[in-house]
Amino acid sequence: MMDKESDSIVKYFSVPNLFGKIGKYAKVAGKEIVEKVLILYYCWQDPDTPAQQKAIIVGALAYFILPLDAIPDGIPGLGYTDDLGILAAAFAAVAISIKAEHKEKAREKIKEWFE
Repeated sequence: MMDKESDSIVKYFSVPNLFGKIGKYAKVAGKEIVEKVLILYYCWQDPDTPAQQKAIIVGALAYFILPLDAIPDGIPGLGYTDDLGILAAAFAAVAISIKAEHKEKAREKIKEWFE
């Protein structure tokens, strides 16, 4: 069961919100963050990923989408460091479910957006 704070963060998660944020801020956030977001997203979509790990992913992606962060995203050079920390922690927590195909899909999307 989630606490109220976690529940309020998770309500921000939706695929349109996620891709809207990426589309708007991909170049500012940088490849490393966008790649982690996409890998987690593709892992979340995978029916083989356990529900508990999907919940971790949704929490991390919702935090990425949140309009207010511990460190505001608009601060040059620092704005996405808190997001990266949350994403890296989620990435480590669900690493066992991350497949090569998730990474490949993310790389393909990165090429599309950054090259």
